[in-house]
Amino acid sequence: MHYLFHPLRAFMKKIAGLILLPLSMGWAHAADIPPFSQMQPGAAVTGWAPVRPSAKAPDTIYTLVRDDDRTVLKAEADKSMSVLAHTIRVDLKKTPLLRWRWKISGPVKSADMTKKSGDDYAGRVYVLFDYPVDKLSFATRAKLKLGEAIYGQKIPTAALNYVWDNRQPIGTLQANTYTDRARMLVIESGSDKAGQWVTETRDVAADFRAAFGEDAPDVVVVAVATDTDNTGEQVTAWYGDLQFLAR
Repeated sequence: MHYLFHPLRAFMKKIAGLILLPLSMGWAHAADIPPFSQMQPGAAVTGWAPVRPSAKAPDTIYTLVRDDDRTVLKAEADKSMSVLAHTIRVDLKKTPLLRWRWKISGPVKSADMTKKSGDDYAGRVYVLFDYPVDKLSFATRAKLKLGEAIYGQKIPTAALNYVWDNRQPIGTLQANTYTDRARMLVIESGSDKAGQWVTETRDVAADFRAAFGEDAPDVVVVAVATDTDNTGEQVTAWYGDLQFLAR
């Protein structure tokens, strides 16, 4: 994908621009991530905001469907990229564990997380943090300041991406190819579990320390995304409820 003012556009697309919604809209309690299982198939997804980082890419289609005897979120990507995000405030000292279920039709075959052109995933769960701006480099602060001036909204300053990759080994942890403010952590890989529901439980506080080398600040956004805008492929994923838990 080509970008106007590439450094900012790229930064906004893959970390900050994912969540271009007001972070001051009011925080939900940690237990209040709206559960898909309590919604009706075919109804609107309530409590989650659609985010469209790129005007050029079509939207990933998110719908509520019945699967495995409960309502889940279905994501259908066709050369597309958009996100569903929920604004929240989570103190990871109290509830550091994030649990969810997901399923994919298959991995994005031509994806390559080491290249910008391959930055696509069948399944992705974002966790964004309230990281102090004054701890960032001057260049990163300048990008944030410009982005906030353009969009009129506060932009998160650190993110973990839990991804279902196509080739990298489980446990791979690296910076996103667009910005080191987003770290990618492979927790499922390949097609062996395609078509199966898989339950994940991650210690977000521990993962943040492994990724950034310091204690985790509060979580301010959680989001899900299935995207194929770089590779031009088609893939489908399903997401179950997400919940923060105490150890």
